[in-house]
Amino acid sequence: MSPPALSRSHRSRLMQVWRSAGWPCKDALEIDLLAAGMLDLHLAADGRETLRLSPAGIQWLAEARQQNVRALSGHDRLAQKFAEQLMAGGRIVWRELSLRAQIETEAPAELPPALREAVPLWDEPAPARAARHVWRMARPDLFSVRNTSVEAYLQPLVHEVKFSRADLLADLRHAAKRQAYQWLCSEVYYVFPAGVAKPVEIPAQFGVWVLHGTLEEGSFELLRPAQHQPCKLPFAVWLALAKAVPLRSETDAPQAALAALGDDAQAAA
Repeated sequence: MSPPALSRSHRSRLMQVWRSAGWPCKDALEIDLLAAGMLDLHLAADGRETLRLSPAGIQWLAEARQQNVRALSGHDRLAQKFAEQLMAGGRIVWRELSLRAQIETEAPAELPPALREAVPLWDEPAPARAARHVWRMARPDLFSVRNTSVEAYLQPLVHEVKFSRADLLADLRHAAKRQAYQWLCSEVYYVFPAGVAKPVEIPAQFGVWVLHGTLEEGSFELLRPAQHQPCKLPFAVWLALAKAVPLRSETDAPQAALAALGDDAQAAA
């Protein structure tokens, strides 16, 4: 019999086994992975079963990861690189969350002319005014909080990643978008490669990080800190964070384990 065809769901399960203690779930996905040689079943002396990735399984994960990296755009790679720095600093990071934010409106709204003509003068209501605050959806590139159990120490941050000057200038035209980011966090930063813009081109209340060098080997520099403001996360934001999955660090890449497993296999042989 030929080995079963493996899908994205199989790869996700393989990654879950890689990150876990190897407890089996005993479902169809594990049967397919065992039959394809991606997993090995180990039986301890006390009868306890555990799963371990085979060299073929680690190689498959490593190849899939390299394909994903090559498929990422410059914007996505820059966001991932800065997210790694945030996680290395002890922060919990989410990418592209959809969060409801409150912003202020500008001018009062009047009744449409057709409606004013349809209402008798003596019954005409006072001009309708728009609410002072309205809700809008915000999707920050990176949203993070400190890894702490004390709410006062969370320090929620938003980082907007801009890979090109055109992308940055287009974002700076939307004042409501920036206002939504400020409502969601204590500090807002713009992150872009060096040379895309100067700090004086960014509104003074926002911080600036720049990348010097390439996306693979470059390093970040803080050119200007953001203005800090107290922020208490609303319940709706807490609920959105509870439903979302934070990013995982890529420092424990499967390639390192592949080399170690290969050495073990040679020693056993």
